[in-house]
Amino acid sequence: TVGAWKQLRGQGSLLVDAFKDKAILLPVLFLVLWQATPTSGSALFYFETNELKFEPEFLGRLSLVSSLASLAGVVVYDQKLKQVPLRTLFKWTCIAGVVLGMTPLVLTSHLNRAMGLPDQLFALGDDVVLTVLGQIAFMPVLVLGANICPPGVEASLYAALMSVNNLSGGLGSILGGLATKALGVTESNFDNLGLLVVLTNLSGLLPLPFLFLLPEQATDEDGNVIDVEAESLGVSEEEKG
Repeated sequence: TVGAWKQLRGQGSLLVDAFKDKAILLPVLFLVLWQATPTSGSALFYFETNELKFEPEFLGRLSLVSSLASLAGVVVYDQKLKQVPLRTLFKWTCIAGVVLGMTPLVLTSHLNRAMGLPDQLFALGDDVVLTVLGQIAFMPVLVLGANICPPGVEASLYAALMSVNNLSGGLGSILGGLATKALGVTESNFDNLGLLVVLTNLSGLLPLPFLFLLPEQATDEDGNVIDVEAESLGVSEEEKG
């Protein structure tokens, strides 16, 4: 028991020292900012069940399709995007997330019906697109977490990073709930739901000025980490020489 306690204290000390390192602390701060932006997911869920009358069976199919879309997002990232520098990838996923995150406005305004698209069909297609994008946006978080973990504390620090990521997401849900209450959106009143969707999606742009907190890294075809800044400096030196 004493040995286990000493080992636990040792791991805790290493973990604290790791978070004091700017190479770890700064990216973690960006992840907190990125994940803590408010969301409108709960309000949209009530809209789908109470206003659009989506049945549990359809919601189950929607969940299944979302899971398959997540796998598709992993494949797209692995095949096409893993060599894109982290800052560039986060920037464009943030922007794309804000733009595509506005698509529920079509559903809340019933514009899809005017276009001849049933609510369920539009919700299904919209969920697939947003889930694929969401998974593509989450993959760099996993890569970043793996890359910044120093030797000797990899498992503990990675678990801590994912916990921080999840807690930040919970904070985003709380902020979304406060925004929902402030706008008077309830399980039966959706008058300001469109405004809520717009505001919460625009908040997704707030982390963009803090992209400098991220390391300018990418991975090559074999999964090895590449320091893009160092590589650029090396190319410049070669050109000068």
